[in-house]
Amino acid sequence: MDFCSKCGSRLLPKKVKSGSQLLLMLACNKCGKKEKETNGKKINGLFIEHNPKQFVSVIGKENQLSVLPTIQVACPRCTNNAAFAWQVQTRGADESSTQFLRCTSCDFTFRENS
Repeated sequence: MDFCSKCGSRLLPKKVKSGSQLLLMLACNKCGKKEKETNGKKINGLFIEHNPKQFVSVIGKENQLSVLPTIQVACPRCTNNAAFAWQVQTRGADESSTQFLRCTSCDFTFRENS
């Protein structure tokens, strides 16, 4: 655990953009002072090294959509009768969630028609 040399508060890891790279530095929440570039440094017993792929999330076949429930609905693209289904709260909390469907045959993603 590191402490700020200016005010003595505990330094916390913070992501800072430097050019086209994201670096992890230790920053003080109280006075705002940033200390020591920590790219590859040991923080709290862990080595922290980031690459750009760690900041991107991709939903695809690799994420095993087959664990989602399958319902019978006609695909608008290929007229297959099975699709994976999931719900996402896309609007306010007081409104209903949106149900998304992905065809098991052609992977076309569409919304449920209400």
